[in-house]
Amino acid sequence: MIYLAQGDRVAIRYICLADFDELSALHQESAEMLARWIPGPPIVTYEDFEGYLSRFDGPLHEGFLICRSDTGAIVGRVNVNNIIRGTHQSATIGYSAYASTTGRGYLTEGLRLLVGHAFGEMELHRLEANIQPSNTASLSLIERVGFKREGYSPRFQFIDGTWRDHERWAITTEMIT
Repeated sequence: MIYLAQGDRVAIRYICLADFDELSALHQESAEMLARWIPGPPIVTYEDFEGYLSRFDGPLHEGFLICRSDTGAIVGRVNVNNIIRGTHQSATIGYSAYASTTGRGYLTEGLRLLVGHAFGEMELHRLEANIQPSNTASLSLIERVGFKREGYSPRFQFIDGTWRDHERWAITTEMIT
């Protein structure tokens, strides 16, 4: 595997078609845990996975995996979405852990690596994360990574059958240097 950045316990790399079997199993085991936080149904068919990967063919989205450094096992996923270039150089991120990997600090380390990659190789200036107020684990995670709360967006995204409120969090290059 070619890693884009590596920490003590995890590394980040691009997602690829060869990841289908492992990710499908992780999505199936975590479907109940993620249903109220992630838009859309879990990706469990090969065709759905191909469709998901196709969004990364253009310049607006990048898909990454967080993997254990020692085994290469996938422990999380993070997308850099809606990339805006020019005078903004910004994007939003979406991420998830899995039922068998949550609570071990993998995402904290992986998101820190991702922020470094986004502000370095991707030449972004700002990242945003939108999180439901009741998702306290995710709010704690994003704060540990260095994001600051900027606002509140009522009925921001349609998830699990209803429009959900979200808190808006952001980090800029100046906040980590």
